[in-house]
Amino acid sequence: MQTAEILFVFCKAFAVGGLICAAAQLVINFTDLTAGKILVLFMLAGVALTALGLYQPIVEWAGAGATVPISGFGYLLANGGIHGAEEGLFEALTGPLAAASAGVSAAVVFSFLASLVFRSHTKHN
Repeated sequence: MQTAEILFVFCKAFAVGGLICAAAQLVINFTDLTAGKILVLFMLAGVALTALGLYQPIVEWAGAGATVPISGFGYLLANGGIHGAEEGLFEALTGPLAAASAGVSAAVVFSFLASLVFRSHTKHN
């Protein structure tokens, strides 16, 4: 891959990821939804868009710009369920778990390692 191609891939990822984050910021600014509700909303949006076949083209075009935000986690779960359902009912239930297990495991391991390096404390105002 040439430098111009790599730069274009980065620009696409940044643009799509930025649009998803900007949409989330608008929801934060103009609604009274809590952070947890917004997180669930965006994850379910990723699931719904995947079920409708609309998220896959975005992932193919933008790469990490579409898979890294929380809507990408919804895409990952839905995609695992869809591929698992092709093999049977049990695999439809375990497919999302298998698809997401590496990312969740990495988050747990790196969080643990960070807790060994840094000391937590109560923030005083």
